Amino acid sequence: MVVFTNSMFCLVSTRPLGNQSKVKQHSGTPFVRRPTLIRCQAKRCCDCYDMYKELVPYAKAWSWQKVIVDERKARIERNEDLADTLIILQHQPVYTLGTGSSEENLNFDVKNAPFELYRTERGGEVTYHGPGQLVMYPIINLRYHKMDLHWYLRSLEEVIIRVLSSSFSMEASRIDGLTGVWVGGQKLAAIGIRVSQWVTYHGLALNVTTDLSPFRHIVPCGIRDRQVGRIKGLLREHSHSNGRVTGNHQDLDDAQLIDITHKSLVKEFCEVFQVDLRCKPTPLLIP
Repeated sequence: MVVFTNSMFCLVSTRPLGNQSKVKQHSGTPFVRRPTLIRCQAKRCCDCYDMYKELVPYAKAWSWQKVIVDERKARIERNEDLADTLIILQHQPVYTLGTGSSEENLNFDVKNAPFELYRTERGGEVTYHGPGQLVMYPIINLRYHKMDLHWYLRSLEEVIIRVLSSSFSMEASRIDGLTGVWVGGQKLAAIGIRVSQWVTYHGLALNVTTDLSPFRHIVPCGIRDRQVGRIKGLLREHSHSNGRVTGNHQDLDDAQLIDITHKSLVKEFCEVFQVDLRCKPTPLLIP
């Protein structure tokens, strides 16, 4: 049984993100409210910053994660690390590259990119983030879970596989040697992580209603022989299989699909990682 500190999932009001003008490079430090540490009962606490309806610039979220990670490391040194953290959001359109990503997987000139482009310290190849894609950034101390990166990656995949099965009756799977989640030959979710002193950041991105056209400008995750998919598209395909309408999701609009997927992601994350969520006010990020 999953126990939440509120009667609802973390649907908290958000503060303005300030000036959202184009950022050319990762810079600046966000102001983050320092939460009061309260011990959760039974399961490990997880502070949840839920901005799943917000389009957050990538640079701001990236800076914020690093601030939280540094704070977590300091708490570990003081033996005060009492809670994990989960950030949920959507991004404004952006391409990101992992540490060892090759620019050969970009089908454009980096000096004239269609969207902002960042090289990050996460693992994995190039991917796209944008509206209609739910992103989860777990910042957790694996010392309290399992100090095994393979286990952590498979656990993130498990969250998505459960979401697709429980909410949409989709049979999702893994592919040996690759990270991510597929339905048929379509990759619906990308995963890229960084772990420093056993504290995780970066995370997963699940295509719900995402415009897939920006993926044509890259080789997503460096995989050339498989397609990128989204929940909305697969539901449409399945609903008209054999020439007749099936299932009960065909009448849902984009906002409803996002809501359903978000609720399921939160539930399955808590189940897989055995944490209790504690909703936190959304921080004010500096321009």
